[in-house]
Amino acid sequence: MPEPPASGHPAWQARPYWWDEVPPVAAHDTLPERTDVAIIGSGYAALSAARILGRHGLAVTVLDAREPGYGASTRNHGMVGGGLKIPGDLEQRLGRERADRIRKNARDSFIEFKQIIADENLAVDYSNSGRFTGAHTPAAYKRQAARGEELRRNFGYHTRMLPREEQHSEIGSDFYYGALLVEESGGLQPAKLHRAYLRLAEQAGGRIVGNAEVGAIEGRHGAFTLRTAKGDLRAEKVFVATNAYTGAINPHLSPFVRRRVVPVTAYMAATEELPEDVARFILPTNRMCGDTKRSLFAFRLSPDRRRMIFAGRARWRDIDEREATPILHRFMTEVWPVLKEYRVTHCWKGLVCFTFDKLPHMGEIDGLYYAAGCQGSGVVMMSYLGRQVAEKIISGAREQCGFDGLPFPARPGYTGKPWFLPVVGGYYKTRDALERRLVWADR
Repeated sequence: MPEPPASGHPAWQARPYWWDEVPPVAAHDTLPERTDVAIIGSGYAALSAARILGRHGLAVTVLDAREPGYGASTRNHGMVGGGLKIPGDLEQRLGRERADRIRKNARDSFIEFKQIIADENLAVDYSNSGRFTGAHTPAAYKRQAARGEELRRNFGYHTRMLPREEQHSEIGSDFYYGALLVEESGGLQPAKLHRAYLRLAEQAGGRIVGNAEVGAIEGRHGAFTLRTAKGDLRAEKVFVATNAYTGAINPHLSPFVRRRVVPVTAYMAATEELPEDVARFILPTNRMCGDTKRSLFAFRLSPDRRRMIFAGRARWRDIDEREATPILHRFMTEVWPVLKEYRVTHCWKGLVCFTFDKLPHMGEIDGLYYAAGCQGSGVVMMSYLGRQVAEKIISGAREQCGFDGLPFPARPGYTGKPWFLPVVGGYYKTRDALERRLVWADR
C-alpha cells in the first residue's frame, strides 16, 4: 500500500466516502438500436427525467461515459435546501413576473424534493436538520441579516440570526462572527439518493447504459443518431444532462451548453471516526453548514454523526487528492483546532456548475434539450429541472417554469475551459484573508 499523504490516515483513499456504502453500479446493460428519448449523463437530472418519461410510456435510454453514478451526484456533500441566492438585479434583467416565477420555482423545488423522498419511501438518510451559515467578519454578519430577510420574504422560510456570543450552541468554534440559521434545509447520503433515483428510473422502464461515451450527436429533431462507445443509437429526442461535466470527457459535445457553463472543482475530505463527545462538540445540533467567505467552506457530520465531511477550494487550479488532503485538513483545523489529532481517511473531488448570470437554465436548442448551472444547489435543483425537462418533452415547446428558455449568456472567446479561475480564486482568497486581518487589527 502506498504511503498516505500528510494528514492522511493509514487507510487513506482517493475516492468518495459515500462509495464505501454505495459504490457506482457496474455497467451491465446493452445499447438498444433505437429509443424515444436518449439522455446523456446519469445524474439526478437524467434519472429524474427518465422516471417521469418512463411513467408516461416513452422508451428512455440513459447513457453515461463511465459507470452510472461516477460523477457529481455521488461526489457532493449531501446538503440540500431550497431558495437560490437570487441575483439582486433579477427584476431589472427579467421583469417582476419572471423574477417571481423563478423565486416560486426555487421554493417549490425543495418542497417537491422532500415529497418525492416521502412518497417513494426513499432510504437516503435524509434529515431536516437546518443550515448554519457562518459569517467570516462582523460586516458579513450584517449582510447575512439582509439575506435572512430575503429568504423570509421571497421563500417563506424560517430564519434567525445567531450572534457570536451564542454560536457555541451550534458550533464548537470561535472561527465565525455569528451566523444565519435557516430551518428549511437538510442533509442526506448522496450516493444513496442516486441509487434510489436509478432504481425508480429502471422501474419506470428506463434503460441505464454505462461505459457508453457519446462521441457525436448527428441528425435533427425526431431523427437523431448518437455515436457511442457501444454503437449507434437512434433517438427521436435528446436531453443533454451532463451539467458541469459537459466538456469534461468529450470537449466537442453540446457546444451551446459548454460555452455557457463554468465548471469549478470542489475538493472534499472525510475524517476518521471521531469520539462521540468530539463530534457533539464540533457540531452539537448536526446542522448542515457553510460560510460567507468568497473561497468558502462547507461542512457537516456524516449521517451517523461519526465523521466530519469537509469541502473547500483546496486550490483554484486542478490538483490531485493527495495534494488536496493536507490543505483540507488545515482548513478544518483552522475552524476546530481539536481536529488536529484526527486524520483524513477519504479525499475526493468533483465539478460544480456555475453560469455567468448566476441562474440555473433549461430549455431546447436545435432540437436538443438541456439543464445546467445550479450554482452549488444541484441535489435539489437538478432533480427539479430533470422533471421539468421531462414535462417539456411530453407536452411540447411551452414553457414549464421560470428557468425555461431564459437568456443563457456566454462570454466572447470562452469555450468551456475556465482558464481565469486561478486569477479569480487568488483574488477571492486575498480578499477573505485581508478582511479577517482587518477585523483582528480593529480589536
